[in-house]
Amino acid sequence: MTTAALAEQYFGKITELLQRIEKEESQAVDAVAGLLAGHIAEDRLVHVYGPGGHSNLASQEVFFRAGGLMHVSAVLDEGTLLSNGALRSMAIERTPGYGRIVIEDAGLGPGDVLILVNAYGINSALIDAALTAKEKSVTTIGISSRAHAEQTSPDHPARHPRKLNLHDVVDHHLDTKVPIGDAVMEIAGVSEKTAAVSTFANAFTLNWLMTATIAKLSEMGIDPPLWRSGNAPGGDEANQKFIDRFKERVRKL
Repeated sequence: MTTAALAEQYFGKITELLQRIEKEESQAVDAVAGLLAGHIAEDRLVHVYGPGGHSNLASQEVFFRAGGLMHVSAVLDEGTLLSNGALRSMAIERTPGYGRIVIEDAGLGPGDVLILVNAYGINSALIDAALTAKEKSVTTIGISSRAHAEQTSPDHPARHPRKLNLHDVVDHHLDTKVPIGDAVMEIAGVSEKTAAVSTFANAFTLNWLMTATIAKLSEMGIDPPLWRSGNAPGGDEANQKFIDRFKERVRKL
């Protein structure tokens, strides 16, 4: 297969996945966007946590992002970052109790909103984070693949001891449809599939959700503070108008 043909096939698979999300999750996104808009209208933060090696990218995708809401606060825990070691990251995301520590350290409580993002929706850190947040009366929103979670064996070593799936634990859920195994391309003579899609699915779903939230705020007559790229003309000046408002509230700012 030619390089161009590989690009066409991969592009097709990504497009098909994103179109499924758009078609099947529109109602859920609309509902969650309404919830977030009401929350931000009260000048409250929206917390995002992606416990897992590459799931950390999701929390970073909508934090301090050009065109993104300044009310988004990413929970960037060092434990599962790949920069601290990939195998270490995987071991920590499988450690029962770790997610509880992260949520308690984040200081979340009644009235807060937490978005939990993970491609597969099963690991111990993720489930413990969701359970702890619910114990603290935090409204939880999950973004993960329902099919991937349901098709993963109950005795898989990554699973939480209670064998729970994220979509069964959170208050609201957006399904990213990521197929089991994540990788989607087959190459002749190669035993394993290649070309993962979960990062595309997470980024699309999150940015769609944030855009829908911004649109709802506009309908409420609210012009929410959005980050402008610091590399764009006037970016630093535009952002500086709001820095004092968020600097002491957003931990990682």
